[in-house]
Amino acid sequence: MTQQELYESLYYVDHSRDKRTEMAKKVLMNPDLIHPLLEIINLTKDPISCKASWILEAVVRKKLNTILPFLNRFTEVMGNVELESSVRPMAKVCELLLESYFSKKDSVSREKINESHLEKMTSTCFDWLIGEHKVAAKAYSMTSLFLLGKKYNWIHPELKSVLEQNYSKGSAAYKARARMVLKKLN
Repeated sequence: MTQQELYESLYYVDHSRDKRTEMAKKVLMNPDLIHPLLEIINLTKDPISCKASWILEAVVRKKLNTILPFLNRFTEVMGNVELESSVRPMAKVCELLLESYFSKKDSVSREKINESHLEKMTSTCFDWLIGEHKVAAKAYSMTSLFLLGKKYNWIHPELKSVLEQNYSKGSAAYKARARMVLKKLN
């Protein structure tokens, strides 16, 4: 399937779990489609890019290792997304990658995720956390940054400061996640 064919097939994907799962299965059967999927996600103002982000999230949830060969492109693209419907799934993919990286189990992701990837994820997660985004992206970013703080000791004080500063104006969901993360930080 070419990038254009993949793009056209994304027209038929909607919010339903069935359609997203069906398309994710196609990508899982042909992991080389992740690169064109990332290129479609990088069409930042195109509504189809959101659908590509949903599919990437579904693929990574099913089989995280499929994205590992494409980490350079993923970390380049993730900071470019603009549409809110793309930000949330990209933030979730980042969270899933970092949970795997920092897990106690022997992890392939630890071998594949390098310093450059971690730096880009850190920067993008802070952007999502302090930017005008919906609570899901912020919550995933909080978790990601908490995990990154295990490696980079400067992150936890910065994260704590941001959470305390924005706590009073956050939604109930924001406050709930912030309380959980702040409790771990203290």
